[in-house]
Amino acid sequence: MAESAEILAAKQRLVTLEGVKRDPEVDAYIIKANEYTGAIGYTEHGARHANLTASIAYNTLKRLAYPERDAQLAALAAYLHDIGNLVSRINHEHTGAMLANGILQRLGMDSVERAVVMGAIGNHEEKGGEPVSPVGAAVILADKSDVHRSRVRNPDPTTFDIHDRVNYAVEHSFLRVDEKSKTIALELTIDTKLSQVMEYFEIFLSRMVMCRRAAQFLTCEFKLQINGAKLL
Repeated sequence: MAESAEILAAKQRLVTLEGVKRDPEVDAYIIKANEYTGAIGYTEHGARHANLTASIAYNTLKRLAYPERDAQLAALAAYLHDIGNLVSRINHEHTGAMLANGILQRLGMDSVERAVVMGAIGNHEEKGGEPVSPVGAAVILADKSDVHRSRVRNPDPTTFDIHDRVNYAVEHSFLRVDEKSKTIALELTIDTKLSQVMEYFEIFLSRMVMCRRAAQFLTCEFKLQINGAKLL
């Protein structure tokens, strides 16, 4: 006999970031995704990146006066956005969206909220990704703004490739969201003795373009400031 709508609704419960963080499956996936990206020479994609992007995504929507639940879903999606790397770096955003769906369904999240999270995760990469919701836009901004030397795993600076060198040169990064001026600004401090600003644009221009689209989705203007100079 089919369950009534009331019974199904009672089974569904509000899934929180804290609950997701406590889930053993999520923990294992984040650990393995970080391990596998390290094995192929990528920067850190583990708990540090997951926690930081969750915080940035949440704060972005809160500062723009979006509903609390939207901000919570942005944090959830950001925390889970890179788990697809445990399967493959290629199309990890799509794999991650499907893995997240299974986890969140098991935890009791309703289908509409799962769809929002899946859309955000599945659209966070530059190639083919688009801000499809406020949650998705916040995840894009959070992910692309995490550029910092703490993400570099290579212990030997003499063997840095351009990605290691640029990330290691970034001493400070901050995403400043201003509701009054409707601006979202990525503020970076770069040690130009380690990497020139031009190298940042060489590898991250597509990310900045995506950030601009995400900010526009949130009816904001995206700005980039490096060493105090406004470049976008």
